[in-house]
Amino acid sequence: MSIFFKKYYGPFLTGKWIKLLVVLLYGAYLGGSIYGCTQMKEGIDLRNLASDDSYVIAYYDDDDRYFSEYGPRVMVVVTESVNYWDESVRNDIEACLQDLENSTYVDRNLSLSWLRVYTGIAGSGLININSKDHFINNLSVLFQYSPSFEWDIHKTVEGIRASRFFIQTVNVTSAVDEKNLLNELRDRAKQCVVPLMVYHPAFIYYDQYLVIVQNTIQNVVIAAGAMLVVSLVLIPSPLCCLWVTFSIASVIVGVSGFMTFWDISLDSISMINLVICIGFSVDFSAHISYAFVTSGESSANERSIGALHQLGYPVLQGAVSTVLGVVVLAAAKTYIFRTFFKIMFLVIVFGALHGLMFIPVFLTFFGYFGKSLPITETKMLDLRYRNDKDRA
Repeated sequence: MSIFFKKYYGPFLTGKWIKLLVVLLYGAYLGGSIYGCTQMKEGIDLRNLASDDSYVIAYYDDDDRYFSEYGPRVMVVVTESVNYWDESVRNDIEACLQDLENSTYVDRNLSLSWLRVYTGIAGSGLININSKDHFINNLSVLFQYSPSFEWDIHKTVEGIRASRFFIQTVNVTSAVDEKNLLNELRDRAKQCVVPLMVYHPAFIYYDQYLVIVQNTIQNVVIAAGAMLVVSLVLIPSPLCCLWVTFSIASVIVGVSGFMTFWDISLDSISMINLVICIGFSVDFSAHISYAFVTSGESSANERSIGALHQLGYPVLQGAVSTVLGVVVLAAAKTYIFRTFFKIMFLVIVFGALHGLMFIPVFLTFFGYFGKSLPITETKMLDLRYRNDKDRA
């Protein structure tokens, strides 16, 4: 196999027209990756957290089929004690609630407010709610009218500590809608003169949509920077380290873009896998680049052929063995394991392509923008020994 890389694959890859074809292939790869990144979906589907044969899958399928028009029923919580018996305070609360209902994601006809019902009862002349004592004591009338409202009011000896209302969201069909809904409702709640908070248990998942892209980019950049620092320490060649960093960035862009084509969304699971797989993308380019810059050959093509001769087969072995090691996860019944396999597969394939095709060609174009490492007598003897062994 090493002779194959030296006598056949290396000379073939370093041919003038083949190098041009490789550059065009890389342009297509990079263009497809960038397009995929622009089409990437954000957010995690809750059904993906369960096994494929779980009853939860059928539940979410039915929920999407019959109730997809309706989003979460959001609580609007008055978080502090206010003077509900003051008419101006009640008007402020009503104005805030109406402002939330003006959102395109809210159906005002499905809102539920105990204060509206209570004010309506008082408006009919049955009770008086314009003083603290009357407001608190007459709550029993409200609870007789609708017992469920008792769960919406936190009443203490001093008064009403907190209370809540409900608004019904609609047309929330994607992660983008969920992110926009969360931002819009929170912004409107902040503008209210009454201390309000909007909440639903699903918001814990919506919150990750607000930071997933930023955190992914931050984590990938930090990990790539750490790999650059480690490369500079362990590989005494700035040129080699730059090519390693370029390869890492290129592989990560490719994996992120082709995730879209393989139906993988950007969520906390895929983000963790992306960061983990950065380490796997280093080996392919690092070995080939180091072999190139330490080569004693005079021409760039010969250096590239020499690098493939020494390390082409080990790189190929490493790629194939890693894929064989994780291919069993492709048949897993859990989304998390299948996602790990898909991202690992993309990283290994793209990493091997960079190590065995793109980097050797690019080095023949840009490999002389820096001095190569000095070749010691021991290294020269070792290279001569390998050459004599190959000839034998």
